[in-house]
Amino acid sequence: MDLGEGIRKAIAKINGASVIDEVAVNEMIKEIQRSLILSDVEIELVSKLTSNIKKQALEAKIQAGISNRELIIKIVYDQLVLMMGENYSPQLNSQKIMLVGLFGAGKTTTCAKLAKFYSSKGLKPGVIAADVHRPAAYEQLEQLSKSINVDFFGIKGETDASKVVEKGLEHLHKNNCQVIILDTAGRSAFDVELAEELKVMSRIYAPDQTYLVISADIGQVAGKQARQFNSNVKIDGVIVTKMDGSGKGGGALSAVNAVGGKVCFIGSGEKPDALEVFDSKKFVARLCGFADLPALLEKLKDSAQEEALMKAAEIGKLDYESFMGQLKSLKKMGPLKGVLQMMGAYDLPADVVGKSEERLKKFEAAVNSMTIYERRNPQAMKNISRQARVAKGAGLDPQTVKELVSNFEKANKMMKGFSSNKGLLRRMAKGFPQLGSGFGGF
Repeated sequence: MDLGEGIRKAIAKINGASVIDEVAVNEMIKEIQRSLILSDVEIELVSKLTSNIKKQALEAKIQAGISNRELIIKIVYDQLVLMMGENYSPQLNSQKIMLVGLFGAGKTTTCAKLAKFYSSKGLKPGVIAADVHRPAAYEQLEQLSKSINVDFFGIKGETDASKVVEKGLEHLHKNNCQVIILDTAGRSAFDVELAEELKVMSRIYAPDQTYLVISADIGQVAGKQARQFNSNVKIDGVIVTKMDGSGKGGGALSAVNAVGGKVCFIGSGEKPDALEVFDSKKFVARLCGFADLPALLEKLKDSAQEEALMKAAEIGKLDYESFMGQLKSLKKMGPLKGVLQMMGAYDLPADVVGKSEERLKKFEAAVNSMTIYERRNPQAMKNISRQARVAKGAGLDPQTVKELVSNFEKANKMMKGFSSNKGLLRRMAKGFPQLGSGFGGF
């Protein structure tokens, strides 16, 4: 069980309680404590957090427009945000960034992810491969740089990291790179040799930002690492990687905050775009199971099909061509599991998500099997014989095509509803700016 699942179970206990009293609050507290401890959050932090929650929950006065249950959930949310730390706002200007960390933390991959991030913000990044100790580090960063189309510098076979840094800076400055990111060597343990090498590299490179890269699976040890590195090289912030595959991510984040560190980015996955600026409110909102509407709308905005879909909605007319556009947009938004989580569906069984993805593939195959006339004239697809022909052409059973037609009709009704409320449509297109950064009504 990950931290989010445990927190959502705790909230479910309050939502399901017939009476909100001390017994109900204690049951919720026990579930929160259990999930935090399993996530490797320090015992002292767990005790402090849950004591604050209990005290505030039992002393809370009912407010107008909010139920006692909602008030207690808000208390849990606020306390978790405090434990995880402040939000981070990266500088979007010319700068030099240095990445440090232990061996296996994911520095090289993070180097490429940061380059991708700054590139998406309109800046020109460049990377320097200064990990001269790990044999595959040069090739890995070179390949990643090519995949995201950013400038790369390294000297294959060079064993003097200082020389790589000096020549790399000269080369990337000539190429007018605005954000230069330095990948340094890691070690299997923190030692004197690493400390000295980092000090030398930091003097030569003179970074504007130095980020410590930490793997989420080390849990509360992250706090100790942050202290050790900061005692040798000034650490401006921490990047926590592998958040998608570790149940100890909450422990790592809270431990960094507890020692006065600042979490700046979190990484989840190997792809270059699997990096996000750390926002404690958004992070805790996901833990609590709140829908992330702003993120969902941002994903929709990135879709090439958005404009066509909005026009279809405005005129209240949806056909199978624009319906296909919706399916393609959904695929571009990433794995279905992630999209569902943005909508607040966090704990769906894996087989349910898998079946949904398979059904979408079948729907797409069915639309591809239709004629242009059928795609543009959806009324024609109500004909049973046409459904049978489409099913045969797509290698599907007729029931699947019948289900597609039924789903299409529901989507069409929804679009017609949107067309009668253009104000809602315009707000959707602009990303609901009036919602601000609150979640779950908070």
